[in-house]
Amino acid sequence: MSLTERSYEHLLIDRDGLVATVTMNRPVKRNALSVAHMEELIDAFEAIGSEPGCAVVVLRAVGPVFCAGHDIAEMVGRSPADYEHIFAVCTRLMLTIRDLPQPVIAQVHALATAAGCQLAATCDLVVAAADASFATPGVRIGLFCSTPMVALSRAVGQKTSMEMLLTGDPLSAQEAREAGLVNRVVPGDLLAATVAELAARIAQASPAVVALGKRAFYRQRELPLDQAYDVAREVMVGNAGYQDAQEGMSAFLDKRAPVWRGR
Repeated sequence: MSLTERSYEHLLIDRDGLVATVTMNRPVKRNALSVAHMEELIDAFEAIGSEPGCAVVVLRAVGPVFCAGHDIAEMVGRSPADYEHIFAVCTRLMLTIRDLPQPVIAQVHALATAAGCQLAATCDLVVAAADASFATPGVRIGLFCSTPMVALSRAVGQKTSMEMLLTGDPLSAQEAREAGLVNRVVPGDLLAATVAELAARIAQASPAVVALGKRAFYRQRELPLDQAYDVAREVMVGNAGYQDAQEGMSAFLDKRAPVWRGR
């Protein structure tokens, strides 16, 4: 089944050339991440991962906010096994995004809070509307944002992430950009166009090389410096033998546009 033939209760899927767009479509629940919603996101991302010719993914949402975090209605009065399942599915979603060959751009409007902030932080790039904000306010309701902490603390510095986690206070879009959580902040009416332009820019590169680079980035970033260089060297040696690498270097020398073969 092709990507656009798939049907979901909580998502809309679109494919425009090299770019796939996943739209969270649970506006009445403020796109809260119920288990069913997260499982649909996993299924969609896994399908995109094997979609021929898809180079970039945009994750966006409709409704009043980007994502309000976990669905609290699913969190009250449940068994330990239920909580284990909820957070296991959430973890699988975040790892699916990280392991996806294609870069994922979060298009954030209004609010990304708790697991919604985690979702944005997990994406490879974040473009936010100027009036957007980001928060991990679980501590205020007695449920520390421990799983959001994993993505957040890897995207921003220790002091900023700790303050967000301890107070629950939000960062504005501009503050989030200064902290390293957001790449670009734009007026709301330019949000979609800015994301589309960024996605198109990334899609100009060889998808095979971008996929290799994304894998290598996350592989090396947690390693000590000498081990990181070992990984990077190994990756570059393999990359240099790619047909697309040889084509790209030849095209540079010939002063012409490269023709990618995806290998």
